[in-house]
Amino acid sequence: MKKLIYLLFAFTLILFIGCDDVLSRPELTKPNDKTYWKTETDIRHYVNEYYPQYFVGYNNGWGTQYAPLRGYNFADDFASTGKQSSFENSIPSSRGATSLGQSWLPQYSGPTWNFAWIKKTNILIERLENVTKSNVSDEVYKHWKAVAHFFRGFEYTRLVNVFGDVPLYLETFTEIDKTQMWKDRNNRTEIMEAVYNDLKYAFENMRENDGDQYLNKYIAAAYISRLMLNEGTWIIYHGGNKDNAKKYLEFAKDAGDYVIDSGKYAISGDFKSLFARKDLKGHRGVLLYRFYDAAKGVTHCIASYSNGYEAQTAAANLDLAKAFICNDGKTFQNSSVKEAMKLDIQSTILTRDPRFEATFLDHPKVQASTLLYASKFIDRKGPTFWNSGNIPPEYASITNPNNYPVMRYAEVLLNWIEAKVELANFGGAAVTQSDIDKSINALRNRDLDEIAIQKGIKKTSPLIIAEITTDFDPNRDVDVSPLMWEIRRERRMEFVFEHTRLLDLKRWKKLHYMDNTKNPVTMLGLWINIEREIPSLLKKGLKVMSTDGTIIEYNGSNSNEMIGFYVPDNSKPRDQFTDRSYLSPVGQAQIDQYKDHGSNLTQTKGW
Repeated sequence: MKKLIYLLFAFTLILFIGCDDVLSRPELTKPNDKTYWKTETDIRHYVNEYYPQYFVGYNNGWGTQYAPLRGYNFADDFASTGKQSSFENSIPSSRGATSLGQSWLPQYSGPTWNFAWIKKTNILIERLENVTKSNVSDEVYKHWKAVAHFFRGFEYTRLVNVFGDVPLYLETFTEIDKTQMWKDRNNRTEIMEAVYNDLKYAFENMRENDGDQYLNKYIAAAYISRLMLNEGTWIIYHGGNKDNAKKYLEFAKDAGDYVIDSGKYAISGDFKSLFARKDLKGHRGVLLYRFYDAAKGVTHCIASYSNGYEAQTAAANLDLAKAFICNDGKTFQNSSVKEAMKLDIQSTILTRDPRFEATFLDHPKVQASTLLYASKFIDRKGPTFWNSGNIPPEYASITNPNNYPVMRYAEVLLNWIEAKVELANFGGAAVTQSDIDKSINALRNRDLDEIAIQKGIKKTSPLIIAEITTDFDPNRDVDVSPLMWEIRRERRMEFVFEHTRLLDLKRWKKLHYMDNTKNPVTMLGLWINIEREIPSLLKKGLKVMSTDGTIIEYNGSNSNEMIGFYVPDNSKPRDQFTDRSYLSPVGQAQIDQYKDHGSNLTQTKGW
């Protein structure tokens, strides 16, 4: 029987009692608190509940929170039929939760106003100090305290990503402590300093090995590279203490160095199989994965929405396709690859970086709103059943067993190289070709699977720093250096439908990329000859756009003219938004609760 943490859904410690107030902090039930905390096994069981909360993978059953494809599809990479999903434009009546369930705000890629996990972790830290420490070895005590500090830092980073300023709680307290219960928000700088201290303690004291699929120092370091890069770059592009930005970026780089220098991990295998295998154990490109097992009823639904039959209402757009580098290492405008300028699906599949082919089907599908259908999270065989009338359970419904690589070595490399480029602006060492070879070029040199090879897919040429001049990409933002632009491109290609894109736009202060009015290409599909490729689409109202921007609408007799960039049905731009959309407002109910208790809860800036 596999010793894997994700099979522990049924085991949850009933350590909290209900409450009415959003910030209520209930005590542990007395029976558990008297008999618990004395052994390492006790602590491990308590911490097991964190794994599906923070290392979500494909989620479970019909769950889509924090899951790829179905959860992370709000960014400039995606378009839909009708009006595009908008940022919120009013203060919600309520925004808060008190349970340990997965609270989720897809427009912010993070949790709602909920401090239950902070409370749970503060209880753990205090019990480790007051009970466990005297009953176990110093090594055991420090490791589990490191685990606790890691999760608290992780949760506060998620809250900060959504709300900016939030109340900072580093100790437990009772409901009668009104000063703590109804304290106003601490500023982001203070919170992230506490997060930095939490993550530092975790990095310095966590075990390098705590058993298969349990949190260890390498996994923690990988997440530290993510969390510290996020905050360091937020400060750079939104304003803040530059010394803190430098400190966080150095920590991100050092954490990346630790993982890279260990030699334990490598970019291995092909890209497609990373998301399709039923067991990722031993994969050198994966630090932590979520294991699913149909025999034990631990399955998900994400592969079923990649099978070619189920609809993808938010699908990849033309803007994303244009961003993919050609396999000669050039942008499509400058590429010498034959037919690189053709932007139909089949030509794009054959001319672009192999990750494009591994991410999408090689023919248009009406099941995708843009006709570009994602097949990243399913194996090669799965989509072949779409029209059979009998899709096997492993590709249908909520019975999908393929594993998810929760933390990939590729992310560590891309976090690390981005941090190094940013640090060079603080006087750090300049990025070398060796650094690029170790990171970006390692990704480009991935193996190709046999099917990709048979299609004629080729590896992408290495990125050469000397060739990344100001005219390398005519679409580059002028405020982004050519090298940083290519690093950002690499992230975009690597992480399609995963957790990164919206948070990347926010930390780079590039949310305006999602303005459909300014960037109408974000509302289009790829080039298509409707009459030849999908004649079933020919109905009044169907539209394509020509290269000069002219919209051609089908009128019942002009089928031969329906050639151009596909326009999703009734496509309309999302509502206009402003800089306030970078952070979520607090709910009116939460503000009113504070007033009812004679306190003040500050609203998010701009709201």
